[in-house]
Amino acid sequence: MAQDPGADRLVIRNVEFIGGMSEKHGWRPDSSLPEIAFAGRSNVGKSSLLNTLIRRKSFARVSRTPGRTREINFFRINNAFVLVDLPGYGYARISKEQKAEWRPLIESYLRRTSQLRGIVLLLDIRREASDDDRAMLDFLAEMEVPTIVALTKTDKLSKKVASERAAETARALALDSEQVILFSAHSGEGRVELLEAIIDLAETGPGGSSS
Repeated sequence: MAQDPGADRLVIRNVEFIGGMSEKHGWRPDSSLPEIAFAGRSNVGKSSLLNTLIRRKSFARVSRTPGRTREINFFRINNAFVLVDLPGYGYARISKEQKAEWRPLIESYLRRTSQLRGIVLLLDIRREASDDDRAMLDFLAEMEVPTIVALTKTDKLSKKVASERAAETARALALDSEQVILFSAHSGEGRVELLEAIIDLAETGPGGSSS
C-alpha cells in the first residue's frame, strides 16, 4: 500500500520540555519557532488531550486536582514548533488571589508573544460554555489570534448527539464549523484532525501568511 506523503509530518519524533513561565514578566524561552497554545477550564481534560495528541503518557501530567498547574509550560515538538500549555482557568476552588495572579500571566503571554500562531481552546462537550470561556474567546478575537475549539470527552455521548452538540456550540459562540473539532482522549477521536490543524497553524506566518 502506498504511503500517504502527508502522513509523515504527523509523526511526533521528538518532544522536549523547554521550561515554565511563572511570572507576568518572567522567563520565557527565546525561540524563533512558531507557538501554538492550549487553554481551557481546569477540569476540561487538557492534560489528557495533550498526552493523546503527542502520544506520550507523561507529556502533560494528569492531576487529580484541577487547577494545580500554575505555570505556562513550553514543549518543543520535532524542533519545528512549540506547544504552550497555559494554566487552567475557572476552577471554583481556586482562590481569588491565585486567579488574580494567573489571568495577568496568561494575558501577558498572549500579548507579548510574536511567535504565537494560534490557540486551541478546550470545551467539555457536555457543558455549556462558561463566562470564562466566552471571555477568553472575546479576548482572542480582540487579539486576532486564530482559534480552534476542541470539544473534549466526546466518548461520553453518542456520535449523533456529539455532532449535534458541535453544531450547537458553533452557533452559540459564532464560530465556523471548521473551527470546532470533536476530541476524545479515551478513543483517540479527533487526534489526527487536531494535529493537522495545529501543524497548519504552525506553518502559517505572522498575520496569516504562508511561511
